Amino acid sequence: MTTPEMPSSSSPAPRRFWLVALLSGVAAAVVSACKTAPEATPAAPAAAPDSPVIGPVAGPKGSARSSGATTPRAYREDGATHIYGLNHERVYKGRMPPLLYAVGVLNVEIDRAGRVTRLDWMRAPRHAPEVMAEITKMIQEASPFPAPTRMGKVVYTDTWLWHKSGKFQLDTLTEGQD
Repeated sequence: MTTPEMPSSSSPAPRRFWLVALLSGVAAAVVSACKTAPEATPAAPAAAPDSPVIGPVAGPKGSARSSGATTPRAYREDGATHIYGLNHERVYKGRMPPLLYAVGVLNVEIDRAGRVTRLDWMRAPRHAPEVMAEITKMIQEASPFPAPTRMGKVVYTDTWLWHKSGKFQLDTLTEGQD
């Protein structure tokens, strides 16, 4: 009785299998990345057709961008990218050092138009009142945030990691810590 010969690792069959598997995975990733975003409500101001909305753009009654998030946790990333977009020069680049000047945890309440309606410190860096004031100012100046169109309003929580240089990262988008 003869057994079928197994292809050797140098034959093209196993390489072809992995190439097909890799290409299938890439195709699936491209298709999932091309999903269309939910349509914004008519009340949200539209961007000009020739200028795509990439970062935060303030409109007269709310952010020109809307959020398709369905949970506060999902909205947190929209809020963080909005703050980063408006304060890109203040974002700490790279991994944060092991000892930070301040760490604060803050709840931010956003209404249906993206306006900040309330701030509540869950963990305030009381040893650094200037940091508390600066974070509060940055959030208020970032209003309006992306409108939470699917939730109506949202309260989301984020952790601010503050370096002694005055630069920061948000836990949602942190690059880690040494």
